[in-house]
Amino acid sequence: MTVPPAAPDPNAPPQGPASPAPAPSPVPKKSLQANTLIVMAGTLGSRLSGIVRQQVINLFDTTLTDAFNVAIKVPNLMRELLAEGALVNSFIPVYKTLDAAERRKLAQSFSGFLIAINLLLMALGIFAAPWVVGLLTSTHANIDRAIAIYMTQLVMPFLTLISLSAVAMGLLNADEHFRESSFAPVAFNIASIIALLLLPNNATWLAFGWLIGGVAQLLVQLPALRRFGLLPEPRLGGHPALGRVLKQMAPFTLTAGARQFLNLYVTRLLTDASQFKPGTQTGYANAEALFTMANGLFVVSPALAVFPRFSQHAAEGNWNEFRSLTAQTIRTSTFLAAPVSALLLVLAPYAVSVYNLKSGFDPNRFEAGSGILAGWALALIPWALVTILLRTFYARERTREAVTVSAIGFVLEVGLYRLLVPAFGLFGFGLSTTLSGILMAFALMLMYQRALGFPWQAVGDHLARVVPLALLSGIVAWLISRVMPAPGFFLPGLFGLAVAGGAGLLVYLLGATLLKMPEMAGLLRRLKR
Repeated sequence: MTVPPAAPDPNAPPQGPASPAPAPSPVPKKSLQANTLIVMAGTLGSRLSGIVRQQVINLFDTTLTDAFNVAIKVPNLMRELLAEGALVNSFIPVYKTLDAAERRKLAQSFSGFLIAINLLLMALGIFAAPWVVGLLTSTHANIDRAIAIYMTQLVMPFLTLISLSAVAMGLLNADEHFRESSFAPVAFNIASIIALLLLPNNATWLAFGWLIGGVAQLLVQLPALRRFGLLPEPRLGGHPALGRVLKQMAPFTLTAGARQFLNLYVTRLLTDASQFKPGTQTGYANAEALFTMANGLFVVSPALAVFPRFSQHAAEGNWNEFRSLTAQTIRTSTFLAAPVSALLLVLAPYAVSVYNLKSGFDPNRFEAGSGILAGWALALIPWALVTILLRTFYARERTREAVTVSAIGFVLEVGLYRLLVPAFGLFGFGLSTTLSGILMAFALMLMYQRALGFPWQAVGDHLARVVPLALLSGIVAWLISRVMPAPGFFLPGLFGLAVAGGAGLLVYLLGATLLKMPEMAGLLRRLKR
């Protein structure tokens, strides 16, 4: 393995003569383990409450839920560029290089700029809704286009709400205040659930329930921002570092464009009545909620918790610690993701059954959700590697390289959809995502190796143990599921998931204990505390 010299790394991102030295954190840092547990707890609460929200949405008529899932695609396509993804990955590395006074000024300028852009896009989205929905749906659509257009116009303000919430989350995360930001999505889900249960069962209130959740997610973070002195006063004015942030954000247009192309193709494919039945769009959303719960809890949470520390090591030029943190984060994430991947693969029908609170559930939703989730389960480990490695590039302000790989990967995924979905049906969606993730992870590893020296042995030895263990746990769960009640309704699904999934997980943990894996020892220490 190539070891960079102790001198400043030539591949490190230039900070520029105008960039002050990194300011110390205004509060004592918690340990990475504590930060990771806080983020994972918040993510767990968010995903579980998100499952409940999705259960409530599934109580609505399929005509409404299919149209709703198309409508929310419009603001969600833009939120990655203007909200969570671009903001966190481009704002924090620049923010961490400034002193306290300049951080505040940058936050004011950036939040003012973001509000202005969001208001413009919101207005455009409302007026262009008929054209956008026509672009997102197939010529022979299996959804009600008129309802989808109406709901798209209603949910467009969500883009502004989620962008402001992302500003708050980014400011809190930059100073490692993860508790306050990690539980904000829980507020979104709880507010949405209450609204959807109380409001009438129609298109208007289904959309308003989504907006009410967005308001709640923003409001619950404001007290923490004020308490830590981070609440910005948005203003339309320049800041010397704003150009650096926007420069880092600019390449995200490439990724966002590629991802929008991917989402456009998938949505049109799912709404094609010649290939898929009504309810497939909602089944896709159900599978997506379960997959994002697993991915968010075991992949995104560790990556989010360590990203400020990655940025700090990069700003200081501490590349030995940077490499060590990379290996540690990959091991932690894949140790958790591997058994979940195997269990979701074999128990997908049981997992999707949690949405069917009524015995007369839509079989098309159930079939679509089961097939798509089983395929996506395979993608957890490859995308764990991709998610973590991308953060290492963003932290070094090597955004262009990272988003180029991402954009190529998304375009490749579209090609794989065209090839694999006709051959493998619903399972082909996840298989395409898995293959593109493997190729992207390998490309990012090679680029990391060229710049810093990738910890191949540490990562390889770890994966050589967790993957066979995960396979064994999946086999055990599958064998037990053969004698369990058939999935479909909520109670049999939950029972089968608990018994077969619990047995498979127990086998995995016992194997990890026998192999004396350090991740297992760390997990046991935290449980004892």
